[in-house]
Amino acid sequence: MFRTILTAALALSATPALANDSIAELGTGGLILSRSDAVAMESEDLFISQEKVTVDYVFRNNTDKDVSAIVAFPMPDIEGDPNEMPAIPEAQSDNFLGFEVTIDGVDAKPQLEQRAFALGIDISADLKAQNVPLYPFGDAAKAALAKLPKEVAEDWENRGIIIEDTADDGSGMKTVYAPFWQLRSTYWWRSTFPANKAVHVSHRYKPSVGGTSSVSFFYDGQFQGQYATYKTRYCMDDGFENAVRKAAKDNPDGYPQFFESRIAYILTTGGNWASGNIGDFKLTIDKGSAKNLVSFCGDNVRKVGPTTFEMTAKDFYPEHDIDILLLEPADDTSGGDNGNGG
Repeated sequence: MFRTILTAALALSATPALANDSIAELGTGGLILSRSDAVAMESEDLFISQEKVTVDYVFRNNTDKDVSAIVAFPMPDIEGDPNEMPAIPEAQSDNFLGFEVTIDGVDAKPQLEQRAFALGIDISADLKAQNVPLYPFGDAAKAALAKLPKEVAEDWENRGIIIEDTADDGSGMKTVYAPFWQLRSTYWWRSTFPANKAVHVSHRYKPSVGGTSSVSFFYDGQFQGQYATYKTRYCMDDGFENAVRKAAKDNPDGYPQFFESRIAYILTTGGNWASGNIGDFKLTIDKGSAKNLVSFCGDNVRKVGPTTFEMTAKDFYPEHDIDILLLEPADDTSGGDNGNGG
């Protein structure tokens, strides 16, 4: 198992992290096929950075008949809780990850299926009846909730659809209704896989990058806090930990001056094609800057560029998801190139 080093961004001060210093990442994956017995995945080329995720697939229909299937891209579920703020790249759009897809080089126009739930009950019709957008974090939803009839607002509050939120908007403390429902979104399209032919499908989106304003697993001169969880989840090795120790030693305050960023890619949902294996699998992770640190789990990973790491495999079966931890020096002059532990 290879351990390696990386990091990236949150424009906050580098002090010990508290709960309200964190932004949660949303785990996102790749495509799902409705038909798995005839269509094999010849290859998958996956690239992950803080700015973009791109996936290039080659699917092949190994039968003598054309196969029609639904191809879906599940977006991560999001909770409309004013007390929790996930990292959302496109905060005002239903397409909050900026998802795009091409089939054999031609832009596709997938349909977006959305449903809203409160306490596990589908309340999409309730929202639509009051002209409230299903997407909970946009300004349009907030504006629509402000116009709700009093009896509707009271009913929705009792049913766990909305919640009162009191905050200072700059002109004093105000109480408004805020979304409290869960949104489930899926892009999907119908695709034909011609007999005994390959189909090239590519898609891209902006990842949800979670972050913390400082290192959450090292403070007061020792590894603690999230350390045990992080060591397992991100495979932190001696090289990575030594770089963190050095950063703490170099800071008069005794804290490693890093911003912490996290990316989660759901790979395990991908085995829904003939044989379940990927013929040729390639993963490239770009840490963004040579000064950054990165840590993630992987087999036979090698450094292929100043900021990029690559893993390849034959007949690959996706048993584990990909979790990436990135650390970016808060002061570029103190970080230097900390190398690549492994």
